[in-house]
Amino acid sequence: MTSVDQPERFRAPQSPASAAESFNPDTLRLAARCWIALAVIAYVIDLLGRSRVGLTDGIRSPFGDDFINYWSGAYLALHGRAAEVYDFVAFHGFETSVVGPHIDFYHYSYPPVLLLLTAPLAIVPYVPALFVWLASTWYGFYRALKFAAGENALLLSLAAPAMFVNAIGGQNGALTAAIMGGGLLLVDRRPTMAGMLFGLLIYKPHLALMLPVAMIAGRRWRVVVAAGVTAVLLIAASMAVFGPAVWAEYQHNVSVLRTVILEDGSGVWHRMVSVFVSVRRLGGSVELSYAVQGLFALAAAFVVGRSWLRDDPAYIRYALVVVGTCLATPYLQDYDVVVGAFAVVWLKNAQQHSQISARWFDAGAAMVLALPIVAAALAKWSGLAFGPLFFIPPFILLVRLAMEYRRANPPS
Repeated sequence: MTSVDQPERFRAPQSPASAAESFNPDTLRLAARCWIALAVIAYVIDLLGRSRVGLTDGIRSPFGDDFINYWSGAYLALHGRAAEVYDFVAFHGFETSVVGPHIDFYHYSYPPVLLLLTAPLAIVPYVPALFVWLASTWYGFYRALKFAAGENALLLSLAAPAMFVNAIGGQNGALTAAIMGGGLLLVDRRPTMAGMLFGLLIYKPHLALMLPVAMIAGRRWRVVVAAGVTAVLLIAASMAVFGPAVWAEYQHNVSVLRTVILEDGSGVWHRMVSVFVSVRRLGGSVELSYAVQGLFALAAAFVVGRSWLRDDPAYIRYALVVVGTCLATPYLQDYDVVVGAFAVVWLKNAQQHSQISARWFDAGAAMVLALPIVAAALAKWSGLAFGPLFFIPPFILLVRLAMEYRRANPPS
């Protein structure tokens, strides 16, 4: 089921032999249901393990993991203590007062606009707030995915491995996916609403790198204006509520965290799946890693811009934005790949209109889905970061699809 009408002239159905190469849908559904059951059990075990001593594992991690950052930031902001959010020592002190002293130094790496967006979390006590956060962000993701995947959305939204990783980490991957995927689906239907959604990504701007390229190349001016206005209003509102000094503290923290987490590669490097981190783990310098990352970003921007400029079918344009973003940004963690579920749906939609073997589509979809549970394990085992290798084949497949479409539909 597709949510965007495609040009009737590009209806090149697969041959029976090619279609037979694809995985059996019933087998995939059974595997997905088994995975969901195992993921739920693993998640409950993880939560129990993080409640051994108070609301911690007694070593370094709190109940809900990174959610402690979102709830603590929202609570402090709601109670007029926003300045403490970007003070590492004060923030750690508050978090330990919530869950107990046996946790590492967690940090708030987001701009003050997220304090505004997550303020309602602080109305609810910490433990139930975790489940409100996970359920509400999942539901937004599911509702957006339903526009693309139809009746298959529920199963996919629960079975996508990135959702499990996101839940374990108490993270925001589902929220980002709902905003980006939902916005893309609304670009041609409700451009103002799409722009407003994209403007919300000011809380995580490194995952919006390809959106300006796509919208400008595609001449979606209402989207561009709505996104810009939304972002500016959010920044202005955060300054009015918390004061401009909080933004200065945030900028200071970003420079520190960029060095420690990204450039030095200490801590969670094995969860990072960007080109930059891959080059760093191969021994490249910071300068070389940024240079290689820049080349990938330029290549992604060229392909994305060209596709939107030529108005390729929606399933190609949208998927290129998602996969191109994953190749373009230097800071990308496995939980961010929840949005990859949209790319999987659009790839499978494209399969219905292509003569390319179904095996390539299955492989591309499998790589995007498997990355969040495979990449970290491979990284820990090998000491290297393989994240980009999961994105490059689907990106090449999308380039091939765009070329196939243009051959079948030459400019008049």
